[in-house]
Amino acid sequence: VQLQASGGGLVQAGGSLRLSCAASGRTFSSYAMGWFRQAPGKEREFVAAISWSGRSISSTDSVKGRFTTSRDNAKNTVYLQMNSLKPEDTAVYYCAADTSNPFRQGLTRLSDEYDYWGQGTQVTVSS
Repeated sequence: VQLQASGGGLVQAGGSLRLSCAASGRTFSSYAMGWFRQAPGKEREFVAAISWSGRSISSTDSVKGRFTTSRDNAKNTVYLQMNSLKPEDTAVYYCAADTSNPFRQGLTRLSDEYDYWGQGTQVTVSS
């Protein structure tokens, strides 16, 4: 599986960005996808995840009500819509695939359970 993230950039506080992650390789529609981020000097943290079907979504408390993840299985792409961005959202954002558990029931927030990762895309929010 290869993952290609895009859509990052520089935005003012309160603005919006939409990240995309295009997947190739194994059947995209069979596995869950996750979004993580890592700010300078901090550990990588879970942001959101979406099940293989798109019917289940999980997100961390700090982004609830502002970020939404979705997927288009016909396009092999997952999205992270980020609204009302804050300076503390500044980080490198990564998409990841949980391919070892096809059609998994439930979602995981543990980075170790994702076995393929994209290259990351920088999001910078200015105050």
